[in-house]
Amino acid sequence: MASSVPKLRLSSSRDIPFDKLVLSQSNVRRVKCGVSIGELADDIVRRTLLQSINVRPMLDDDGKETGIFEVPAGGRRFRALELLVKTKRMAKTQPVPCVVREGGSAEEDSLAENVMREALHPLDQFRAFKALREQGTSEDEIAARFFVTASIVKQRLRLASVSEALLEVYAEDGMTLDQLMAFSISCDHTRQEQVWADVGQTYSNQPYNIRRLLTDEAVPVSDRRARYVGIAAYEEAGGTIMRDLFTIDQGGWMQDVALLDRLVSEILSETAHAIAKEGWKWIEAASDLPYGHEFGHRRITGTVEALSEVDQAACDVLMAEFDELTGQYDGGDDLPEEVDARLGELETAIDGYLNRPATYDKAQMARAGVFISLAGNGVLRIDRGYVRAEDEPVVDAETGELADDASAVGPQQPNVTIGGSAFAAEPVEEEDDVIRPLPERLVTELTAERTLALRNALAEAPEAAFIALLHALCRSVFTPHAASGCVEISVRHAFLGNVAPALGDSVWAQAIQQRHKSWGDILPDDPDHLWDVLSSMDTGDHMRLLAHCTALSVNALYEPANRYNQGHVSAHGVSKRLASADHIARTIGLDMARAGWQPTIANYLGRVTKPRILDAVREARGEEMVGLIDHLKKGDMAKEAERLLDGSGWLPEPLRVVAVEAEQVTDVTTVEDLPAFLADDDAGDGDEPTDEELDPEHYAIAAE
Repeated sequence: MASSVPKLRLSSSRDIPFDKLVLSQSNVRRVKCGVSIGELADDIVRRTLLQSINVRPMLDDDGKETGIFEVPAGGRRFRALELLVKTKRMAKTQPVPCVVREGGSAEEDSLAENVMREALHPLDQFRAFKALREQGTSEDEIAARFFVTASIVKQRLRLASVSEALLEVYAEDGMTLDQLMAFSISCDHTRQEQVWADVGQTYSNQPYNIRRLLTDEAVPVSDRRARYVGIAAYEEAGGTIMRDLFTIDQGGWMQDVALLDRLVSEILSETAHAIAKEGWKWIEAASDLPYGHEFGHRRITGTVEALSEVDQAACDVLMAEFDELTGQYDGGDDLPEEVDARLGELETAIDGYLNRPATYDKAQMARAGVFISLAGNGVLRIDRGYVRAEDEPVVDAETGELADDASAVGPQQPNVTIGGSAFAAEPVEEEDDVIRPLPERLVTELTAERTLALRNALAEAPEAAFIALLHALCRSVFTPHAASGCVEISVRHAFLGNVAPALGDSVWAQAIQQRHKSWGDILPDDPDHLWDVLSSMDTGDHMRLLAHCTALSVNALYEPANRYNQGHVSAHGVSKRLASADHIARTIGLDMARAGWQPTIANYLGRVTKPRILDAVREARGEEMVGLIDHLKKGDMAKEAERLLDGSGWLPEPLRVVAVEAEQVTDVTTVEDLPAFLADDDAGDGDEPTDEELDPEHYAIAAE
């Protein structure tokens, strides 16, 4: 028995000359989107027409075909062919492959052709680009063929290079596009799969955390060591760099840390041995010396010789030219390239005249040494003229003269330490004292009486007592290991070391160091000369110097009790210390927010729990702002909280002097200030990429 199911009859196909085709008004596409007509025309020239045009025969009043066909579906292809005819790249009689449709609705055909199709999954596009690249097509050529930038092609090829196991997870919607982008930072498939196995099904699978895990053993190119060596020298030595193509900063991470450290040590060693030839006793070099490494050392000062008349005249000529050029282009947005280059040359030449190296006394250099380190921006930092306590001259107790202390004088070959502990000089051999002018007991009794008389007299001379106090403080601060005077008052330095990251690079540390250096250049090492200098100062200098010395004794550090400090720091003692710090802060009006501290992901928000983040936003911006971010994942929440807290003046409890009152909070962020995905009440949880996130302008990875 024959089947009752009707057989499908497909529309016929014909080659119809282009001049017999006209665009139908039944085409439902009205809004321009996607590839432009010009780009589609260029693609047809390159690859010919890949898809037939849907046409319908036009009939006359009697219902007969006129030989003309209208195009209800495929209008963009028709416009592209029309452009090729106008630009003489195709004949108007060129046969065009068409599917001839009869019956039904032209509008329905146009709608069906555009709706009943599905765009490529992004992964298919990534793999297609990879296949073209493996066939020998260059990245620039792929970009030209598909009308995207070369950087987009690089990004898509990088995504296709992720482990196949993770690509399959992404294909099955088990991983977001942001997560896949994070994995593309590394080329180590084993490490990629290991990280996904560790965090894939946890709350720690945010893209920022994936990047952190993949780069935890690498060094960012912003690191002081990387800046000092330079990317070119590192790569020339065989080092490899991981780069993130999906962030604004595409600097990357240096993977071979051992190679980087070796290059740093080699360059530091070369520099250190060159400086050692100047005649110093020791050289200590490291990429990052701990904060406060110079404490306990006496600083000797050198002298800079005045410019000769010839050099001064040459410097004046250079400065005059510099002033003329800067005045000529004052207010201009961009300097001409040659002018900018000339200004750079002038600055270098003038700096050579004005910032010439100091010269030091050879005898002092034989006791002193040099610290060599790298500043936060990777610039070499050389600090000359530090004398260790064990290298200080020994004063003979009987004669008051300097003893013959050969062990403190530097050897012919200075001790150079690179990235290690400082060299310890041999202990000083004590000499036997057998001849004494007076019996020790008698001297003690006599000096006791003099001490009482001196105390009484000094109490009746306030100005002299102030200078004596300042003298003792200066000796304690600037020459801490030298012989102290009779006023037994000293400053105890609170050694902070590397308690917090990059502590020595903070604006406060730099200001303290600069102030300390300025005073050190003024105050002499000789205690007798120091009396004369202090006596000649005015009251303002006295007070500023006293403030500097006193400030260096401040210790407002919280120290958790442990087995190493339980006997030295009690909870009560720490509480009293912090309360005292609050009193000082209130007295001088210190506000950490106004001083420059700002809550960021690195220093606070990324290191506390979500309730802590929400509590901070609640205090600074109000409950409304909390409701806009409380549904976010931890990483996104911290990121948005950092933006919301910017400029709010909010501080965590350890940095506050008094509790922040509600009326003190101004600058409340409105909903209009927030990104669209936060201001929208129907915002999702951020797990899946939105259509906007897949747009090439957003991530430059969307499917065409």
